[in-house]
Amino acid sequence: MDLYSAAKRLNRPFVFTDEASTRALSIADHGLIGDGFSAALVRADGAIDWLCLPRFDSPSVFGALLDSENGGSTSVSPVDYPFESRQRYDPDTNVLESLFRIEGRGTIRLTDYMPWTDDPRSAVHEVHRRVQCVEGEAVVKVVFDPRFDYGRVDATFDIDGRSALAKGASGERLVAVLGGVGQWEPRPEGGVQSVFRLKAGERGWVVISWNASESESILAYRPFEALRNTRRRWRDWVQQLQYDGPWRHHVIRSALLLKLLMYAPTGAMVAAPTTSLPEWIGGVRNWDYRYTWTRDTAMAVRAANLLGCNREAREFFHFVRDTLERDRELHIMYAVDGGRVPDEQTLDHLRGYRGSRPVRIGNGARDQLQLDTAGALMDAAYVYERGGGLLTARGWRRLREVVDNVAAMWAEPDHGIWEPRAGKRHNVHSKLMSWLALRRGAELAPLFGDQPVQTRWQQVADELHAELCVRGLDSTAKRFVAAYDHEHPDASLLLLPIHGFLPPNDDRVLRTVEWIRAKLGAGPYVYRYRTDDGVGGEEGAFVLCGFWLAEVLAMAGQIDEAQRVFVAHAEASNHLGLLAEQIDPGTGTLLGNFPQAFSHLGLINAAARIDLALRLRDEGSPRVPEVEIGR
Repeated sequence: MDLYSAAKRLNRPFVFTDEASTRALSIADHGLIGDGFSAALVRADGAIDWLCLPRFDSPSVFGALLDSENGGSTSVSPVDYPFESRQRYDPDTNVLESLFRIEGRGTIRLTDYMPWTDDPRSAVHEVHRRVQCVEGEAVVKVVFDPRFDYGRVDATFDIDGRSALAKGASGERLVAVLGGVGQWEPRPEGGVQSVFRLKAGERGWVVISWNASESESILAYRPFEALRNTRRRWRDWVQQLQYDGPWRHHVIRSALLLKLLMYAPTGAMVAAPTTSLPEWIGGVRNWDYRYTWTRDTAMAVRAANLLGCNREAREFFHFVRDTLERDRELHIMYAVDGGRVPDEQTLDHLRGYRGSRPVRIGNGARDQLQLDTAGALMDAAYVYERGGGLLTARGWRRLREVVDNVAAMWAEPDHGIWEPRAGKRHNVHSKLMSWLALRRGAELAPLFGDQPVQTRWQQVADELHAELCVRGLDSTAKRFVAAYDHEHPDASLLLLPIHGFLPPNDDRVLRTVEWIRAKLGAGPYVYRYRTDDGVGGEEGAFVLCGFWLAEVLAMAGQIDEAQRVFVAHAEASNHLGLLAEQIDPGTGTLLGNFPQAFSHLGLINAAARIDLALRLRDEGSPRVPEVEIGR
């Protein structure tokens, strides 16, 4: 996809001819707003069809994304068809604007945000929606139809003019208050609605508040002041970002998205704000990503350090450190408060996104053995220290236990990074990350006077390196494989040069990259693997793997090709610059949970790597040396 085509796509309007056309909206046809506790998906037609309250992993109150009839939603949209919609973010903020142009009538601007101050003590768990008529006139309908507990509990309503209180059987309370326009009335399909006319210059508000009282007027929420404050705080936050390379727009939007996915009280970052969005439409690869993976959080430390977000890097790292303090055992994933991820269960009453079942909550992979997690953590600790952070003696004791465990277990088989459900094997990526944990531990040990430990860990790292360079190769001994005694590639092998295991111009690395592109590539895109993982069904190309490929190409001096791969992935984002986990290479359809932290972390790291390559090429260097991106 060239940049001109991408620009046309990003600026195209959504056209709605009737209600059926709104039901055709896809995963990608959403923006995201949030407050550091939870986040809401806002469709291009003005509907919020996904929101969990009061935090990311709470039961949904609006879940129509997974079942249009039973999930519940809220919306602000024109009554008359046809109309066009364009969405954008207010620059350098997570305040979302939707512009509805009703043919022959008028234009409506909808402004959506959740009040945000970057201070968890001031959280209010509210959604504010301002609707304005900017020209002509239009009739607007507002719908408020929450369904508590993933749609398992219908709400009862108390209506008092402009205030509607929805109550659940377990004490849930969600109030919607109109400001300056309309009155609530019962809606035949469920919930309540308000229909009113706006003329040019007129505006109204809708405020939705968790566990609030129905007696409060719109004035009590001070929405205009909250909007100004939220805009200002987001713009102040963006000022710290230090990336000035050629893809600043994508990098800044990625940083803003990652901040939205950060649970403010602890510094944990959810993998995505959604559950069960399918990796293939109609398939069974539907997982709950509303938790924080140690691996993802460690990657976030590196990305935050790249962008100059020292506070976020510190909070990301401290979250993992603090969970280790409490538990003493490193887990692959945690709830956002550091607790245990719930057991996996299916919600059989929900139809799933476009019939993609089962719908899952909780995550069964929580009990898997993933030996690569320690490598990600120790790399984060290294980057944190090199980026100006200060590891403490107490924190080092916990990290030392982690590395000692790696030294004892690295030769064991594990489930691996992709969380297959087909058992354990000797995954090359897991061995690589075990090596990285030992290497980083050895590099950090002298800071704490642990020279004997340094020597021991380095010896084990050298032993692991030697074994991997023999057993990690295929039968021709010319390229790396997914696992010992296997003869197929895996996209995680792209991390071999990225983590410094071998130089990017090593023949084995170059042949492995060529093999990955031949066997797993689809144009510029890359699938994770092509083997049975015990789950079944198809999936899309993995966006993060494409960004890894762009990094490796840049490191090997293939800068033009690296840019081509990078641009294809960056411009595969939706109209707002947001990426899902996967993409269908044939159609460009975004797949999987959305928006996906992994994808945006990969974008930031690849942009930084290519920017460095371009600068070095301008200075006459033939390729990017093995420098540590993120120091």
